[in-house]
Amino acid sequence: MHRLTGWFGHSLPDAANTLDEMLAHCSVAPPAFCQTDQAWGMAASLALAVDGDQAAVITGRPKFDSPALQNLPPAAALLKLWRQHGREAMQHIHGNFALAVMDKKQNDVFLALDRIGAEKLAFASSPQGIVFSSQADMVAAHPAVGRQLDPQGLFNYLYFFQVPAPGSIFKGVEKLLPAQWAYWKNGELSRGFYWALHYRDAPRDDFAAQSSRFHTLLRESVARAKGDDDAAAFLSGGTDSSTVCGVLKELTGKVVTYSIGFDSDGFDEMEYARIAGKRFGLEMHEYYVKPADIVEAIPIIANHYDEPFANESAVPTYFCAKRAAEQGFKVMLAGDGGDEIFGGNERYAKQKVFETYHRVPAPLRRGFIEPLAHLPGLSALPPVRKVQSYIRQANVPLPDRMESYNFIYRQPLEEMFTREFLAQVDSHMPSALLNEVYYRADSSSYINRMLHLDIKFTLADNDLRKVGAMTEAAGIDVRYPLLDDAMMDFSGEVPPDWKVKGQYLRWFFKKTLTGFLPDEIINKSKHGFGLPFGVWARDYAPLRDRIEDKLAALKKRNILQPSYIDQVRNEHMTGHATYFGRAIWMLMMLEEWLQAKKL
Repeated sequence: MHRLTGWFGHSLPDAANTLDEMLAHCSVAPPAFCQTDQAWGMAASLALAVDGDQAAVITGRPKFDSPALQNLPPAAALLKLWRQHGREAMQHIHGNFALAVMDKKQNDVFLALDRIGAEKLAFASSPQGIVFSSQADMVAAHPAVGRQLDPQGLFNYLYFFQVPAPGSIFKGVEKLLPAQWAYWKNGELSRGFYWALHYRDAPRDDFAAQSSRFHTLLRESVARAKGDDDAAAFLSGGTDSSTVCGVLKELTGKVVTYSIGFDSDGFDEMEYARIAGKRFGLEMHEYYVKPADIVEAIPIIANHYDEPFANESAVPTYFCAKRAAEQGFKVMLAGDGGDEIFGGNERYAKQKVFETYHRVPAPLRRGFIEPLAHLPGLSALPPVRKVQSYIRQANVPLPDRMESYNFIYRQPLEEMFTREFLAQVDSHMPSALLNEVYYRADSSSYINRMLHLDIKFTLADNDLRKVGAMTEAAGIDVRYPLLDDAMMDFSGEVPPDWKVKGQYLRWFFKKTLTGFLPDEIINKSKHGFGLPFGVWARDYAPLRDRIEDKLAALKKRNILQPSYIDQVRNEHMTGHATYFGRAIWMLMMLEEWLQAKKL
């Protein structure tokens, strides 16, 4: 629950007033440490250090290699480390953090974000100066930037259900990627990465040794995440949250957990949370989310995020954290990350089926299989149609193949967006963003590359923002043991065939924890805090009325074709409520956010 903000350059007649205007958009308590003059301003809720011409701010829970630095206030430690190492200082900082260092004499500013993107850092640069903050809307509030919506950011939101870095919803505002730095000097900006996860592609035959090492790291990671605090834990009943809770119980002897259930067929998984609770002797607290809770949570979500955000499981996350806060907890441990570093998402196995096709020699595929499959008249046969579909999908390269089911591809773009809006965006930008991360991975394995993609898009842009913002809104500080720096490094050394073995997901993780976790949890399919929003949005009148009101307002914004919005709503009301419910949530939350931010 920390924020930093500031700028360098952009000489202003009233710097203090500008800082106040930026802080007015802060979604938590405004930073307590502030300093300004006509050429620069800085504020931080955790730590601010100013020494002569240099200043530094840092947020999060940074860990410094040097014990001497660890005992200093974090910003003072950062400033000392910067003077010793410059940009190489990043090699000596771990944990989650966002930071900025300014030097008036050198006329430069350095920004950096932690390795997994648990924190956030946005900025806007120009030859005249640079503005930065933990929130994109705080950057946009600076008079040198402005709160103008970026059509590309809106398009990316509708594609990804959130606005992925490096773009933002505001024109001229960018966001740092995990492990990225940005350096502004004399009006010019450069950027790069100070860390990359190194993946091992080659097989290995030392399972016993690696399993023992994993158990040790797991306990160390949970211990570091807990620190000296009295920490509760999320418990969904999945492998990750159950593992974190079980290890925490071994370390502390008592663990209080919070679980969410739903009185809706196909969504409630409380039975698995109870299985974990019984195995480890956890003190469980359960809460069943109701449709009225969604109506209560919607304005909280819209107000708390600095950009539109459409992961509907933010609702159960919020109520889980709220219950913990009401019972006196200030810290919770979450199990996020295990799927994305150890190979637990179903698409890894699904894409393996398509990648297998490319093991067939190219001359045989192109000279025999594909011509034979497309002989005239054969498409009338169902088995041949399946083969043709398989070949078509297999010939689309990753990562674009995984996006073939995206809502945006369900109709021509001209039928979804207005002509004026579509003329302002690059419809190929989402693919470019995905490909940049996929091919930047330090691996030639498609499994590792998909993992690398998910660390950025599924974790940093989505799940960590969901959990981080909603726990923050409830007054809770959340921590992620499975994304500990040492655990991340270890995951890279686990070879692809130990992550996805045949069609078996998370083979190494589950094999290693067999006997520790209940068999029912190891063998269950992935679920998490899913939300039956689509069903309730059709059947619960107060929610249904709110949706209609927001969709009517969205039709007037000249972004989407009104007929498209009507089509999605009709499909939701008469067709597959759960599938189209996701699109309804996305559209509704866009309008909710725009209204909450007075845009």
